[in-house]
Amino acid sequence: MSQVQPWLGVTNAQALRFFFERLRDVAGEDTAPEGELLYNASVLAHFATTSIASTADFPPSPASLSTVFDVFVLDRSQHTDPDIMEAAGSQCLMLTGFFQDQLRRRHNVDWFANLGARFYISAALLSRDAARIRLLRRMGSRFGYWRKQQRRLAKELREEAHLFKWTVN
Repeated sequence: MSQVQPWLGVTNAQALRFFFERLRDVAGEDTAPEGELLYNASVLAHFATTSIASTADFPPSPASLSTVFDVFVLDRSQHTDPDIMEAAGSQCLMLTGFFQDQLRRRHNVDWFANLGARFYISAALLSRDAARIRLLRRMGSRFGYWRKQQRRLAKELREEAHLFKWTVN
């Protein structure tokens, strides 16, 4: 991951630590294996610190589920690349999890979630690294669980923003 510009006041490491701690609180330490927790936090941190206009960071942040559809469903030319399949899975996870409430009216998020889980399974099947294969399989099989945790985190953060707004005034 590239470093965030200093005027934003947050580094990639700080974003990762924020999402890791918050996801751990939401998911509960007993139910969330640390490797999966760290992976999910890294997905959220990456997309939180990557612009949709970025050409330097991979994967770039998707503008919407329509972008995911155009890039990964309509164009199947790179479906043999495990990194591309993982990127597709991570974008589906973030959009159908963390942003589910915002996208539900415009998209069939459950269809995209099913697609995201299949992207992770495809990435596992294409990968050569044993540890990576295990993680990607787990992400594919527990996609729904992690969607739920990301959605819970997003809701909690929105509620905190409202509380903060009222306490500052």
